[in-house]
Amino acid sequence: MGVVDEIKERLDIVDVIGAYVPLQRAGRYYRALCPFHAEKTPSFYVFPDSQRWHCFGACSEGGDIFTFVMKREGWDFATALEELARRAGVTLRPRTPEQARAEEENARLKAAVAEAARYYHHLLLHAPEAARAREYLARRGLSSETVLRFQLGYSLPAWDALRAYLTGRGFTPDELVRAGLLVEREDGSTYDRFRDRLMIPIRDPHGETVGFGARTLEAEGVPKYINSPQTPLFDKGRLLFGLDMARDAIRREECVVVVEGYMDVMQAHQAGFGNVVAQMGTALTETQVRLLKRHTRRLILALDPDAAGVQATLRGLEVAREALDRELAPVFNPRGLVGFERRLGAEIRVLTLPAGQDPDDLIRQNPDRWPVLVRESLPVVEFVLGQLLRQTDLEDAKGRARVVEAMLPLLRDVADPVEREAYAQKVARALRLDARTVLARLYEAERQAAQRPFVRSQPRSEAEWRPESADLEGYCLATLLSQPWLLDAVNRTLAEWDIPPLYSGDFNDPACRAALEVWEEMLSEGLADPSVLRERLPEVVVLRLEGLPKPPSGLSDEQWLREGVQAALRLRERNLRRRKAELRALTEEAPPPEVDRYGQALEENARALLRVQQALHNRCWALPPPGVETLFIEGEPR
Repeated sequence: MGVVDEIKERLDIVDVIGAYVPLQRAGRYYRALCPFHAEKTPSFYVFPDSQRWHCFGACSEGGDIFTFVMKREGWDFATALEELARRAGVTLRPRTPEQARAEEENARLKAAVAEAARYYHHLLLHAPEAARAREYLARRGLSSETVLRFQLGYSLPAWDALRAYLTGRGFTPDELVRAGLLVEREDGSTYDRFRDRLMIPIRDPHGETVGFGARTLEAEGVPKYINSPQTPLFDKGRLLFGLDMARDAIRREECVVVVEGYMDVMQAHQAGFGNVVAQMGTALTETQVRLLKRHTRRLILALDPDAAGVQATLRGLEVAREALDRELAPVFNPRGLVGFERRLGAEIRVLTLPAGQDPDDLIRQNPDRWPVLVRESLPVVEFVLGQLLRQTDLEDAKGRARVVEAMLPLLRDVADPVEREAYAQKVARALRLDARTVLARLYEAERQAAQRPFVRSQPRSEAEWRPESADLEGYCLATLLSQPWLLDAVNRTLAEWDIPPLYSGDFNDPACRAALEVWEEMLSEGLADPSVLRERLPEVVVLRLEGLPKPPSGLSDEQWLREGVQAALRLRERNLRRRKAELRALTEEAPPPEVDRYGQALEENARALLRVQQALHNRCWALPPPGVETLFIEGEPR
C-alpha cells in the first residue's frame, strides 16, 4: 500500500471535512452548504462509502480528502501530503540528511520570527516607549481588536533589544541574522534590524509569521517602510499580505481586491471587507496571481491613482493576464473552417480611486463608498483603453493604429463573442474609426493567434485502438507526459466535441493530480523536461511516476494524439458514470423539493456522457505533422 492510500485508509473523509464544515446527515450521505461558493440550499455532499465529496451547485467540483484540504487551505500537494500524513500518523519516507537539516533550520527560523512577533506585540501594548505607536494607530482609526488580530507590535529604539531578548531564549545571533531580524556588520558583530518602528507581521498563506513590514514613526528623513530582507522564509514576491485571513471572504464574495499597502488591508478588514489583500509594495508577480487563482477567478486591482500607481496597475494587469488560466474557444475563418484560440478564463477589473485618496483613507472616511467602487470597477479593456487615449494624439493616424494594436490582445482575451465585438466597436468609436476596420483587424489577429486546427481522418473501428492498461489514470498520465504538445492537442480535440478539457480533477489519484498540475505549470513556462518535473514533485509522487504503465514507443504524431484522446475520454466516461450513480442515489433519498434539482443534474450528466460516448465510438483523430500546412475537410458534420 502506498503512503497516499494509507493516509486515505486511516482518515475518514467525514471527519476531515466535518472539521471545516458543519455536515448534516442525509440518508447514507452527508451534506452542507458548499464552503467554496455562496448558496442558500445545500448542494455539497460527502459520500462515506467512496470517501469522496462533490458540489452539485455552482462549483460542480469534487474529489477526495486531498482535493478538499488543498482547495480549502490553498495548499499544494506536498503541503497537503505532509499535513494529512501528520493527522493520520503516517510516516513519510525519511528525508535525506540535507533535507532534515534544512527543515530543522527553517523550523528554528520560524520559531524565532514568531517569538519576535510576540515580543513586539507585547511592547506595543505595554512599553512606555511605544506611546507614539499607540497614538499613531489611534489616529489611523485602527481598533484594539484589529491590533490584536494582526498582532501589531513595536520595536524599541535600542540597537540590541531584540537580540538580547531572543538570545536569552536560546536563539543564536547567526539564526537571527538568517531570519532577517539582525544585521551583521563587517566585523561580525550584529544589531537589531528594526528600531523604533511600528511592526506589522507578515504571514504566509498558512498563517505562519515569516517576516515583518516596519513603519517609521518619524515625520521625514528615513524610509517610511522597510521590509524583512530575502530569507529562507520571506520572499515578498511570493507573499500577499492578509491572504491567510482573506481566504474565506474571497470565496464568499467570489472575488479578491488587491491593494498596495498594509494599512489598506487592515482598514478594509476592520470595516468588514475581508476579501482584500496587499502586494506589499512590489509589482504584482505571477506567483502572487497563482496564489490568488486558487481561491477565485475574479481579480480587482485597486492601486493608487497617481502616475506611479497607474503604471503599477498596467504592469499588474499584464502579469495577471499571463498568469491566469485560459480556455479554448473556436475561431472561424471566412470559409467557416475552425481553429482554436485561448480565451482568458478569468475576469480582471480595475477599481478607480478618487484623486488623492488611497483605500485606507476612503474606507476610514466613507466606508459605504467602498462596495460601490468595487461594483463599479472597470473591466480591463475599458481601463487600458482610457489610459491609452490619454496618451495618444487622436489626430495622429499612426498613434490611433498603435492604440488598436495595443488593444487587440485584450480584446482577444474576452471570452464572450458578443461582448468582444461590443468592445471592439467601442474602441473604434473612441478612435473615430469605422467599426468594420477594427473588427476586421481583430478577426485577422484571432486567426493568426489561433492554435493549429486538426485534420479529420477516415473513421476506424474501436477495435483498432490500442488496448488500454488496467491503470487507466496512470496510462493517461504517462501518455500526456510523453509528448510536450499532447495535453494541449488533446484538449483542443475535446473542445471540438463540446467536451470540457482534461484537468487534474479527472484523476482520483492525488499523486497523478499533483503531477499533471505541475506539468501544466511547466508547459506554461516553456519547460517540457520530465527530469525537471521530478525535481518539482514530492518523492511520493516521483515514485508513482516511476510505476506508471509505459505507453507504446515509435508512434507517429497522429497515433500519439489518438492514444491521448482515447485515454482522456475513457477517464471522463468513468467519472461521469460514477457521478450518474451518485445522483441517482441522491434522487432516491431526496425530499420532494430537491428531486427536480437532482433530476436536472442527471439530465446534464447524461448529455455530457452521451457526448463522450459519441466521441469514443464515432470518431478518430489526427494531428498534422509539424511544419505542414493544416488541411480541412469541408462539409463534414460536426
